[in-house]
Amino acid sequence: MFINAIHSEHAPKAIGPYSPAVKLGDFVYLSGQIPLDPKTGEVVGTTIEEQTHQVMKNIGAVLAEMGLAHRHLVKTTVFMKDLNDFNAFNEVYGSYFTQPYPARSCVEVAKLPKDVLVEVECLVIDTLVYEQQMAAQSCGGCSGCEDGTGCAG
Repeated sequence: MFINAIHSEHAPKAIGPYSPAVKLGDFVYLSGQIPLDPKTGEVVGTTIEEQTHQVMKNIGAVLAEMGLAHRHLVKTTVFMKDLNDFNAFNEVYGSYFTQPYPARSCVEVAKLPKDVLVEVECLVIDTLVYEQQMAAQSCGGCSGCEDGTGCAG
């Protein structure tokens, strides 16, 4: 099969018939992450800030399973229980990124699983192979770049 399911011991287990993420070629689709503790399965935090941090940690754990990081996110969809929390959410969410930020949609919904305040799903592009190729081409792969002393070539 061309699609691989991605699971992480450091992220919450799926609470239904779905994979935390699936990878097809360079494309990775992360299911919506909610603020669950990976060990207990219990909701973490009561504020939007606490819950957003946990969601972003859970996303990071799934990404790390593939050697990826938040910088590989290209699009997120945010589901919030109350858009009045948008500014507080944005403060925490933004701390996990540098420019260029991923594209994003954000909507208010009536209810989320386990009655949490926020859920975030993601589209990711695995660019690690291309990043390695570009790094090798930028200097020809000289020994100075490999040992950190600087490009000699």
